[in-house]
Amino acid sequence: MRIDRLDVYYVAMPLIYPWRTAYGVDYDIHSVLVKLTSGDHSAWSESTCFFAPTYHHESAGSVFYHVTEVFGPHIVGREYDTAAQLHERLAVFKGNSFAKAALEIGWWALESQISGTPLHRLLGGEAREVVAGADFGIQDSYDMLLGNIQQAVDAGFPRIKLKVAPGWDREMLEIVCKTFPDMTFHIDCNSGYTLDDLPFFKAIDGLGLAFIEQPLHYMDVLDHAELARQLETPICLDESIVDARSAEQAIRVGACKYINIKPGRIGGLTNALQVHDMARDAGIPVWIGGMLESAVGAAVCVELATLENFTYPGDLFPSSRFYEQDLAAPPLEFARGHVFQPLSDGLPAPDPERLLAQTVRLQAVLPRD
Repeated sequence: MRIDRLDVYYVAMPLIYPWRTAYGVDYDIHSVLVKLTSGDHSAWSESTCFFAPTYHHESAGSVFYHVTEVFGPHIVGREYDTAAQLHERLAVFKGNSFAKAALEIGWWALESQISGTPLHRLLGGEAREVVAGADFGIQDSYDMLLGNIQQAVDAGFPRIKLKVAPGWDREMLEIVCKTFPDMTFHIDCNSGYTLDDLPFFKAIDGLGLAFIEQPLHYMDVLDHAELARQLETPICLDESIVDARSAEQAIRVGACKYINIKPGRIGGLTNALQVHDMARDAGIPVWIGGMLESAVGAAVCVELATLENFTYPGDLFPSSRFYEQDLAAPPLEFARGHVFQPLSDGLPAPDPERLLAQTVRLQAVLPRD
């Protein structure tokens, strides 16, 4: 296909409740949506990395800049028969996985639209149900957290992820695990700790957590390998896995026993497929992560999670979990209980009026003369 035009939207989506983690608080989600056009066909992608570079070294502003000023002009007006060709075209640029993903995921969405093939089939997935877990950020109080966990338990969620940070960690976990001894929990540290915090990790090592997600530096594998050697609780890597090379190195040094795959963080679906297969061959389960995207981005996560090695319940949420009204139509909702169905009738697209109402910046990218 030839990519004839890009329309790039920087949007801010207000949250129902602030999202608190080890790196701070988000009151709304800043995201970049791209409409890719090829002839009479168009499709959407979304890459979400928040207002400031707190989760990773990119921000929504940097993604918008690179897509509109650097990466977009470099790829528009050219033919790409495969996503790998687009991926290779972008390889001259270092890093910036979220910005690359905004374009590479768009190729897959456009190919799905042009060919009439569901995205999960293009990716090699199966038409199977995708199970979601429940997640809770740092709450206002223990009582609030326990009440929310009780609701998730009553709803039948198979596991619960808890955000932790210094000051909201050991005591909170001991209370939660004592209150819900039969529930599967894991924690997400969002790179908030160092090896100097080994006494804390030793103290929670007997709580029976499924794993500890990204405890140390966001670009580290060596310290994670050292921590993994000293704990019984498995380590899961998230922020550290930005492409296939970083995944290969993490696996080689024994830094993790689980890998979280987020299409944006990992640079798109081509990288996601490579990491999925690499982890599968190493006997390491993967699971799908999210960045509180609208239904445009979240639907792509559901489609990717149909691959065979996505065996741990994912970070997938119905639109109503975070937003009064989703940016996209239709919104993403559970098919039943805590289960999503892969999409067979096309991917969601933004509602035009809602998109314009939440757009901070807008720019088109056209072929150069």
